[in-house]
Amino acid sequence: MSIELKMPALSPTMEEGTLAKWLVKEGDTVKAGDIMAEIETDKATMEFEAVDEGTIAKITVAEGTDGVKVGTVIAILAEEGEDAGSVETPKAEAPKAEAPKAEAPKAEAPKAEEKPAPAPAPAARSDGDRVKASPLARRIAAEKCVDLSGVSGSGPNGRIVKADVEGAKPGAAAAPAAKSEAAPAAKADAAVPATGAAPTAETKAVWYDESIPHEVAKLSNIRKTIARRLTEAKQTIPHIYLTVDIRLDALLKLRGELNKGLEKRGVKLSVNDMLIKALGVALEATPKCNVTFLGNDLVSYHRADVSVAVSTPTGLITPIVRDAANKALSKISTEMKELGALAKDNKLKPEQYQGGTASLSNMGMFGIKQFEAVINPPQGMILAIGAGEKRPYIVDDALGVATVMSATGSFDHRAIDGADGAELMKLFKELVENPMGMIA
Repeated sequence: MSIELKMPALSPTMEEGTLAKWLVKEGDTVKAGDIMAEIETDKATMEFEAVDEGTIAKITVAEGTDGVKVGTVIAILAEEGEDAGSVETPKAEAPKAEAPKAEAPKAEAPKAEEKPAPAPAPAARSDGDRVKASPLARRIAAEKCVDLSGVSGSGPNGRIVKADVEGAKPGAAAAPAAKSEAAPAAKADAAVPATGAAPTAETKAVWYDESIPHEVAKLSNIRKTIARRLTEAKQTIPHIYLTVDIRLDALLKLRGELNKGLEKRGVKLSVNDMLIKALGVALEATPKCNVTFLGNDLVSYHRADVSVAVSTPTGLITPIVRDAANKALSKISTEMKELGALAKDNKLKPEQYQGGTASLSNMGMFGIKQFEAVINPPQGMILAIGAGEKRPYIVDDALGVATVMSATGSFDHRAIDGADGAELMKLFKELVENPMGMIA
């Protein structure tokens, strides 16, 4: 009996994925444990293993197909002794069989058309050449690709509000008579497209200038996720930023001494490894900052799992150093090298990047002096590390020169008060300037 191979859920939050590459072809024999395909999730590219033995009778989803829902049949496996050529492919008509159901509501289409019939002309809500609409209505219109010049406003003085745009059809346009006048206004008011929004012929030229030599590349699942989560973070989380300048001389000296002792073990500590440890210790010492805000609840963690931002060819990902406060620096260093290599190859497993109680992002290697990082929800804070550089600095009540870096903590102000965030930053500074305190 043939076996249907379905798109697997490779992470708890996965709803769909991209079938990046088939590693087998029709007619190939596979056994349990063989790698059959590479599937791109919203965070990584993962391998799809065979769990049964048989012959690939039919591949039903071509490689490169994105948006494949979990549970979709992607191939048919003929069992041993079964004629692969006789295996029937799941009828493609199955989805089509639902088409009549989808067409049935078309009979009610006149009802939908009856609503806008008595609506006033768009000109009634115009102010000169500008369409009057609320900011929320403009954003929803951009996401749905709705031309505001063809939508009638029900708000004060004909202003377009949320309800007007939600009921409009994508691509809705003004009447021909008013089109020539409405076009300039639509172009002036067009918003930047939201993730996933597809430009129409009318809005494409507004979003970018086609006259400039360019190319358009489809977003990867990882880039889509980054865009969605960062937009969510900046729109819903009230960030508070706290910056401290930290003297690095003692940490750099200790690093050099430790690396001499670790040389025979093939371990070389980086400054970032030591900062991960320092943040872990600081989080455990200031538990009010090691939290997640859940609306009516606050989750307080009893362990510091530090997510570390790693840049990859497909986008940013944050592998996690679990229990960073209680791990040896050599262990943190070894783990980060392994996690960083897996991240750059898109081979991280879900448990290696999902979770974390706080994040650390280091852009010092690029010479960035100081920056403010965006919180990685549902975490409550992220620490942004700048470059260490020689600066004039007061040393022992006298002006001298020291190696100094700036560190900025971004805190979710719904869950973390400024004083608590300041306490964490103060302790982090002390641990870096007196590093023996974090390894003792």
